[in-house]
Amino acid sequence: MEETVKTEGTTEEVEVPAPEKSAEEVLLERIATLEAQIKEQNDKYLRMAAEYDNFRRRTRDEKTHIYNDALSDAVGGLLPILDNLERAALYEDGEKVKEGLLMTAKSVTSALAALGVEIYGAVGESFDPNIHNAVMHIEDETLGDGVIVEVFQRGYRKGDKIIRFAMVKTAN
Repeated sequence: MEETVKTEGTTEEVEVPAPEKSAEEVLLERIATLEAQIKEQNDKYLRMAAEYDNFRRRTRDEKTHIYNDALSDAVGGLLPILDNLERAALYEDGEKVKEGLLMTAKSVTSALAALGVEIYGAVGESFDPNIHNAVMHIEDETLGDGVIVEVFQRGYRKGDKIIRFAMVKTAN
């Protein structure tokens, strides 16, 4: 703090020290500062907690929406198959029913391919225990080692995920 002092003929500015604060005043100021910091940190925490809550809610809603869309797409791809089965049931001629069932099987294969599902497990393929389930085994010297000789159920996979293992009979 500066103060102006007049002496004989001159004006001087003399620095006068500020009155010292008592320990109590210093502590009160420090407490006020800390309370302000605590209030600010608490406010940040509450905002972050609210943002996280909103994020969780949005993510949950998004997952539900994605699941419902995927389910609708899958069911939509299967409905033409149901229509074909219903039409085939109207025929009384055995050949027409067989023809309708074969066409329906083709439409199932097409619908699965459209969904990105790969069908595997054919006679002559090499046995792979990661994707095949061997339920029978035969010894036949004319066939190679670990060759699939019969397929009881074809396998299905989408990318790396196995939907159903192929059930097969292997040789040697």
